[in-house]
Amino acid sequence: MKTFAKSILIGLTVLGMGSVSLAARADDTTAPAGRHGHTMDQAQMQAKMAAMWAKHQQKLHDLLKLTSAQEGAWTTYQAAIKPVAPTGARPNRAAIAAMSAPDRLSKMIDMTKQHETTMEAHLSALSAFYGQLSADQQAIFNDNTMGGKNAHHGHGRWGHHG
Repeated sequence: MKTFAKSILIGLTVLGMGSVSLAARADDTTAPAGRHGHTMDQAQMQAKMAAMWAKHQQKLHDLLKLTSAQEGAWTTYQAAIKPVAPTGARPNRAAIAAMSAPDRLSKMIDMTKQHETTMEAHLSALSAFYGQLSADQQAIFNDNTMGGKNAHHGHGRWGHHG
């Protein structure tokens, strides 16, 4: 886990150094064009992501063939892991670029800690639900979530196809 934390910290440091070059584009207020020139505002993107998440969760639910006794655990698990749309304004790139390097890194560390807290809550919910599954259901769950052999590798956040 320490190696993972160091890797994240190094990655964030590199990203922080790159943020200086982003300052030149900070006053660009137009929405970036996606593939094929299409643009999508934040609300549309959040709606699309929520629909994709719900579709995946429904597929997983169907594959697990949960018993009526397990449905309550599923509902609790789903409520705990449901993605929450970011609240508040997005970070101001110009303000971040104006920060000193130590302040930027400190801000990135704070954001990493918040992310880690969320992941720990998800792990707690996952562990509680996972404990309710049979061995066969656990195997299905393993194969269809978080990088398992049947999970959606090509469209994940890391951008690789495979």
